[in-house]
Amino acid sequence: MATRAGSHLKQMEGEDGQDSPRTHKCCYCDKEFRFKSRLNLHLRTHTGEKPYRCEECSKQFSRLGTLKIHMITHTGEKPYRCEECSKQFRRLGTLKIHMHTHTGERPYQCDDCGKRFCRKSNLEDHMRSHTGERPYECEYCNKCFSKSVRLKTHMRTHTGENPYRCEACCKQFSEL
Repeated sequence: MATRAGSHLKQMEGEDGQDSPRTHKCCYCDKEFRFKSRLNLHLRTHTGEKPYRCEECSKQFSRLGTLKIHMITHTGEKPYRCEECSKQFRRLGTLKIHMHTHTGERPYQCDDCGKRFCRKSNLEDHMRSHTGERPYECEYCNKCFSKSVRLKTHMRTHTGENPYRCEACCKQFSEL
């Protein structure tokens, strides 16, 4: 006996119960995912859920892999070294991006204006200058920002946090 809910589940999962292309939709932003596990990770960007906690400093993370990368900050380990300038890195991916500074390579190009970037994330941030998208919203005053770092800085106007300190006079600031 087929029910509406049962039919819906089959449609969402595929007839054989397996994940099928683009079937799992975010209820917050309508973004679609092929795998339910990817949707679950994505949902944390909306809910703010951070189930993984660093035992050293209590900082919390939405992904286990991000926690593992963070743990290296406590050991100070930087196993990846640039052969050009000897600068060392915690992550291989960061070294690869760094290599663009020596080669001048900027593989990511904006389709709208032609500007080039060495990082994909920089291109994605830049694209918002064309679309006007401001996906980062302040939970206190609802002001929206195109970059997460700008929201983070703005949040300090509400929290009063001043993480930067002048070594000469010890005065503290919310921005560099």
